[in-house]
Amino acid sequence: MILTLSCDDRPGIVARVSALLFERGANILDAQQYDDQETGRFFMRVVFDPGETAAETWRGAFAPLAAEYAMTWTLRGAKERRKVMILASQTDHCLADLIWRWRQGELPMDITAVVSNHPATTFPHTDLQGIAFRHLPVTADTKANQEAALWSLVQETGTELVVLARYMQVLSDDLSAKLAGRCINIHHSFLPGFKGARPYHQAHARGVKVIGATAHYVTADLDEGPIIEQDVERISHRDTPANLIRKGRDIERRVLARAVRWHVEDRVLLNGRKTVVFTD
Repeated sequence: MILTLSCDDRPGIVARVSALLFERGANILDAQQYDDQETGRFFMRVVFDPGETAAETWRGAFAPLAAEYAMTWTLRGAKERRKVMILASQTDHCLADLIWRWRQGELPMDITAVVSNHPATTFPHTDLQGIAFRHLPVTADTKANQEAALWSLVQETGTELVVLARYMQVLSDDLSAKLAGRCINIHHSFLPGFKGARPYHQAHARGVKVIGATAHYVTADLDEGPIIEQDVERISHRDTPANLIRKGRDIERRVLARAVRWHVEDRVLLNGRKTVVFTD
Protein backbone atom coordinates (compact mmCIF):
# COMPACT_ATOMS: atom_id res chain seq x y z
CA MET A 1 0.00 0.00 0.00
CA ILE A 2 1.04 3.62 -0.46
CA LEU A 3 0.53 6.14 2.34
CA THR A 4 1.05 9.86 1.75
CA LEU A 5 0.59 12.57 4.32
CA SER A 6 1.27 16.21 5.04
CA CYS A 7 0.73 18.24 8.19
CA ASP A 8 2.29 20.87 10.43
CA ASP A 9 5.66 19.60 11.58
CA ARG A 10 5.79 18.23 15.12
CA PRO A 11 8.19 15.90 16.91
CA GLY A 12 7.38 12.21 16.70
CA ILE A 13 5.45 11.97 13.42
CA VAL A 14 7.80 9.44 11.82
CA ALA A 15 7.95 7.41 15.02
CA ARG A 16 4.17 7.33 15.42
CA VAL A 17 3.57 6.30 11.80
CA SER A 18 6.28 3.64 11.91
CA ALA A 19 5.03 2.29 15.23
CA LEU A 20 1.45 2.00 13.95
CA LEU A 21 2.60 0.03 10.93
CA PHE A 22 4.87 -2.19 13.03
CA GLU A 23 2.24 -2.92 15.64
CA ARG A 24 -0.18 -4.13 12.97
CA GLY A 25 2.32 -6.37 11.23
CA ALA A 26 3.17 -4.22 8.19
CA ASN A 27 6.60 -4.23 6.57
CA ILE A 28 7.89 -0.86 5.32
CA LEU A 29 9.35 -1.22 1.82
CA ASP A 30 10.19 2.41 1.06
CA ALA A 31 9.90 5.66 3.01
CA GLN A 32 10.64 9.24 2.05
CA GLN A 33 10.05 12.40 4.05
CA TYR A 34 10.61 16.14 3.82
CA ASP A 35 10.43 18.88 6.43
CA ASP A 36 9.86 22.29 4.83
CA GLN A 37 11.51 24.58 7.36
CA GLU A 38 10.22 27.68 5.60
CA THR A 39 6.55 26.75 5.95
CA GLY A 40 6.77 24.39 8.91
CA ARG A 41 5.02 21.64 6.94
CA PHE A 42 5.99 17.98 7.00
CA PHE A 43 5.53 15.57 4.07
CA MET A 44 5.87 11.79 3.93
CA ARG A 45 5.37 8.89 1.52
CA VAL A 46 5.52 5.31 2.75
CA VAL A 47 5.18 2.11 0.73
CA PHE A 48 4.45 -0.92 2.89
CA ASP A 49 3.36 -4.54 2.71
CA PRO A 50 0.03 -4.66 4.59
CA GLY A 51 0.11 -8.39 5.18
CA GLU A 52 -3.36 -9.92 5.36
CA THR A 53 -5.02 -6.74 6.60
CA ALA A 54 -7.61 -5.21 4.23
CA ALA A 55 -7.30 -1.68 2.92
CA GLU A 56 -10.39 -0.39 4.75
CA THR A 57 -9.06 -1.80 8.02
CA TRP A 58 -5.81 0.08 7.49
CA ARG A 59 -7.70 3.29 6.76
CA GLY A 60 -9.69 2.88 9.96
CA ALA A 61 -6.52 2.23 11.93
CA PHE A 62 -4.73 5.28 10.55
CA ALA A 63 -7.64 7.73 10.80
CA PRO A 64 -7.24 8.54 14.54
CA LEU A 65 -3.53 9.35 14.11
CA ALA A 66 -4.29 11.49 11.05
CA ALA A 67 -6.93 13.39 13.00
CA GLU A 68 -4.57 13.94 15.94
CA TYR A 69 -2.00 15.60 13.67
CA ALA A 70 -4.57 17.24 11.34
CA MET A 71 -3.04 15.43 8.38
CA THR A 72 -3.99 15.61 4.75
CA TRP A 73 -3.52 11.99 3.75
CA THR A 74 -4.22 9.25 1.24
CA LEU A 75 -3.90 5.48 1.54
CA ARG A 76 -4.40 3.12 -1.38
CA GLY A 77 -3.25 -0.17 -2.79
CA ALA A 78 -0.04 0.10 -4.80
CA LYS A 79 -1.62 -1.94 -7.60
CA GLU A 80 -4.71 0.27 -7.87
CA ARG A 81 -4.62 2.03 -11.21
CA ARG A 82 -5.63 5.68 -11.48
CA LYS A 83 -8.34 6.62 -13.97
CA VAL A 84 -6.94 9.20 -16.36
CA MET A 85 -8.56 11.30 -19.10
CA ILE A 86 -6.36 12.88 -21.79
CA LEU A 87 -7.33 16.08 -23.59
CA ALA A 88 -5.63 17.14 -26.82
CA SER A 89 -6.16 19.53 -29.71
CA GLN A 90 -4.45 19.32 -33.11
CA THR A 91 -0.91 18.58 -31.92
CA ASP A 92 -0.63 14.95 -30.89
CA HIS A 93 3.00 14.28 -29.90
CA CYS A 94 2.22 14.27 -26.17
CA LEU A 95 -1.02 12.32 -26.67
CA ALA A 96 0.72 9.65 -28.76
CA ASP A 97 3.58 9.38 -26.28
CA LEU A 98 1.30 8.91 -23.27
CA ILE A 99 -0.70 6.23 -25.10
CA TRP A 100 2.49 4.43 -26.16
CA ARG A 101 3.90 4.47 -22.62
CA TRP A 102 0.55 3.27 -21.27
CA ARG A 103 0.47 0.38 -23.72
CA GLN A 104 4.05 -0.51 -22.76
CA GLY A 105 3.12 -0.62 -19.08
CA GLU A 106 5.21 2.40 -18.10
CA LEU A 107 2.20 4.34 -16.80
CA PRO A 108 0.10 2.44 -14.23
CA MET A 109 -3.24 3.96 -15.16
CA ASP A 110 -6.47 3.30 -17.04
CA ILE A 111 -7.41 5.76 -19.80
CA THR A 112 -11.08 6.62 -19.36
CA ALA A 113 -11.24 8.64 -22.59
CA VAL A 114 -9.36 10.81 -25.04
CA VAL A 115 -11.22 14.08 -25.51
CA SER A 116 -10.55 16.67 -28.20
CA ASN A 117 -12.13 19.78 -29.61
CA HIS A 118 -11.24 18.27 -33.00
CA PRO A 119 -12.49 14.99 -34.57
CA ALA A 120 -10.55 11.73 -34.31
CA THR A 121 -9.46 12.09 -37.94
CA THR A 122 -7.17 14.88 -36.71
CA PHE A 123 -4.89 12.20 -35.27
CA PRO A 124 -4.27 9.73 -38.13
CA HIS A 125 -0.89 8.63 -36.75
CA THR A 126 -2.02 8.08 -33.15
CA ASP A 127 -3.18 4.61 -32.12
CA LEU A 128 -6.59 5.21 -30.53
CA GLN A 129 -7.73 1.61 -30.92
CA GLY A 130 -9.60 0.39 -27.86
CA ILE A 131 -9.75 3.86 -26.30
CA ALA A 132 -12.99 5.79 -25.93
CA PHE A 133 -12.81 9.01 -27.97
CA ARG A 134 -15.08 11.99 -27.45
CA HIS A 135 -15.24 14.93 -29.82
CA LEU A 136 -16.35 18.03 -27.91
CA PRO A 137 -16.06 21.01 -30.29
CA VAL A 138 -15.91 24.43 -28.72
CA THR A 139 -16.33 28.05 -29.73
CA ALA A 140 -16.42 31.20 -27.67
CA ASP A 141 -20.21 30.99 -27.62
CA THR A 142 -20.37 27.30 -26.65
CA LYS A 143 -17.50 27.16 -24.16
CA ALA A 144 -19.74 26.92 -21.08
CA ASN A 145 -21.80 24.07 -22.55
CA GLN A 146 -18.68 22.26 -23.77
CA GLU A 147 -17.06 22.43 -20.33
CA ALA A 148 -20.30 21.23 -18.72
CA ALA A 149 -20.22 18.19 -21.02
CA LEU A 150 -16.56 17.64 -20.22
CA TRP A 151 -17.20 17.81 -16.48
CA SER A 152 -20.10 15.38 -16.80
CA LEU A 153 -17.80 12.97 -18.63
CA VAL A 154 -15.20 13.27 -15.87
CA GLN A 155 -17.84 12.40 -13.28
CA GLU A 156 -19.45 9.59 -15.30
CA THR A 157 -16.13 7.83 -15.90
CA GLY A 158 -14.79 8.32 -12.38
CA THR A 159 -11.76 10.12 -13.80
CA GLU A 160 -9.19 10.94 -11.11
CA LEU A 161 -6.68 12.85 -13.25
CA VAL A 162 -7.14 15.03 -16.33
CA VAL A 163 -4.09 15.57 -18.53
CA LEU A 164 -3.93 18.49 -20.94
CA ALA A 165 -1.65 16.97 -23.57
CA ARG A 166 -1.31 20.15 -25.63
CA TYR A 167 -5.01 20.93 -25.28
CA MET A 168 -5.11 24.42 -26.68
CA GLN A 169 -8.13 25.69 -24.76
CA VAL A 170 -7.92 27.68 -21.54
CA LEU A 171 -10.07 26.10 -18.85
CA SER A 172 -12.52 28.39 -17.09
CA ASP A 173 -11.95 29.38 -13.46
CA ASP A 174 -14.90 27.20 -12.49
CA LEU A 175 -13.60 24.04 -14.16
CA SER A 176 -10.06 24.73 -12.95
CA ALA A 177 -11.38 24.89 -9.39
CA LYS A 178 -13.28 21.61 -9.79
CA LEU A 179 -10.13 19.91 -11.05
CA ALA A 180 -7.78 21.47 -8.47
CA GLY A 181 -4.85 19.18 -7.75
CA ARG A 182 -5.86 16.65 -10.40
CA CYS A 183 -5.32 18.37 -13.73
CA ILE A 184 -1.85 18.53 -15.29
CA ASN A 185 -0.81 20.80 -18.14
CA ILE A 186 2.33 20.88 -20.29
CA HIS A 187 3.67 23.98 -21.97
CA HIS A 188 6.87 25.31 -23.47
CA SER A 189 9.07 27.14 -21.00
CA PHE A 190 11.80 29.47 -22.19
CA LEU A 191 14.12 31.88 -20.44
CA PRO A 192 12.76 34.47 -20.98
CA GLY A 193 9.21 33.17 -21.42
CA PHE A 194 7.48 33.61 -24.73
CA LYS A 195 3.70 33.62 -24.66
CA GLY A 196 1.21 33.79 -27.47
CA ALA A 197 1.54 32.53 -31.03
CA ARG A 198 4.66 30.91 -32.52
CA PRO A 199 6.73 30.77 -29.29
CA TYR A 200 9.61 28.85 -30.91
CA HIS A 201 9.87 31.47 -33.63
CA GLN A 202 9.93 34.19 -30.96
CA ALA A 203 12.69 32.32 -29.15
CA HIS A 204 14.70 31.94 -32.35
CA ALA A 205 14.37 35.63 -33.10
CA ARG A 206 15.72 36.46 -29.63
CA GLY A 207 18.63 34.03 -29.96
CA VAL A 208 17.86 32.00 -26.83
CA LYS A 209 20.40 29.40 -25.72
CA VAL A 210 18.09 27.15 -23.71
CA ILE A 211 14.62 25.81 -24.42
CA GLY A 212 12.51 23.72 -22.09
CA ALA A 213 9.11 22.56 -20.92
CA THR A 214 7.12 22.66 -17.70
CA ALA A 215 4.44 20.33 -16.36
CA HIS A 216 2.25 21.86 -13.67
CA TYR A 217 -1.12 21.61 -12.02
CA VAL A 218 -3.82 23.76 -13.57
CA THR A 219 -5.16 26.72 -11.61
CA ALA A 220 -7.26 29.74 -12.48
CA ASP A 221 -4.00 31.69 -12.99
CA LEU A 222 -2.90 30.73 -16.50
CA ASP A 223 0.34 28.68 -16.47
CA GLU A 224 1.00 29.69 -12.85
CA GLY A 225 0.03 26.46 -11.09
CA PRO A 226 2.33 24.38 -8.84
CA ILE A 227 5.19 22.98 -10.92
CA ILE A 228 5.69 19.21 -10.98
CA GLU A 229 8.56 18.77 -13.44
CA GLN A 230 10.76 20.76 -15.81
CA ASP A 231 13.55 20.01 -18.25
CA VAL A 232 15.73 22.00 -20.64
CA GLU A 233 18.06 21.53 -23.59
CA ARG A 234 20.81 23.79 -24.84
CA ILE A 235 20.60 25.11 -28.38
CA SER A 236 22.83 27.25 -30.58
CA HIS A 237 22.76 29.78 -33.37
CA ARG A 238 22.70 26.86 -35.82
CA ASP A 239 19.23 25.77 -34.72
CA THR A 240 16.37 26.86 -36.97
CA PRO A 241 12.79 27.37 -35.72
CA ALA A 242 12.02 23.89 -37.09
CA ASN A 243 14.85 22.44 -34.98
CA LEU A 244 13.51 24.21 -31.91
CA ILE A 245 10.03 22.80 -32.50
CA ARG A 246 11.40 19.27 -32.91
CA LYS A 247 13.58 19.48 -29.81
CA GLY A 248 10.81 21.19 -27.88
CA ARG A 249 8.39 18.37 -28.63
CA ASP A 250 10.89 15.84 -27.30
CA ILE A 251 11.23 17.78 -24.05
CA GLU A 252 7.47 18.21 -23.68
CA ARG A 253 6.90 14.49 -24.12
CA ARG A 254 9.32 13.37 -21.45
CA VAL A 255 8.42 16.09 -18.97
CA LEU A 256 4.69 15.36 -19.22
CA ALA A 257 5.25 11.60 -18.97
CA ARG A 258 7.29 12.01 -15.78
CA ALA A 259 4.69 14.29 -14.22
CA VAL A 260 1.84 11.92 -15.03
CA ARG A 261 3.71 8.88 -13.73
CA TRP A 262 4.71 10.62 -10.50
CA HIS A 263 1.11 11.72 -9.93
CA VAL A 264 -0.46 8.31 -10.52
CA GLU A 265 2.18 6.75 -8.24
CA ASP A 266 1.28 9.21 -5.44
CA ARG A 267 4.69 10.85 -5.51
CA VAL A 268 3.47 14.46 -5.74
CA LEU A 269 2.21 16.35 -2.69
CA LEU A 270 0.97 19.92 -2.87
CA ASN A 271 2.84 22.46 -0.76
CA GLY A 272 0.97 25.71 -1.23
CA ARG A 273 2.02 27.13 -4.60
CA LYS A 274 4.76 24.48 -4.88
CA THR A 275 4.98 20.70 -4.86
CA VAL A 276 7.00 18.10 -3.02
CA VAL A 277 7.95 15.32 -5.44
CA PHE A 278 9.27 12.07 -4.01
CA THR A 279 10.98 10.73 -7.13
CA ASP A 280 11.97 7.10 -7.55
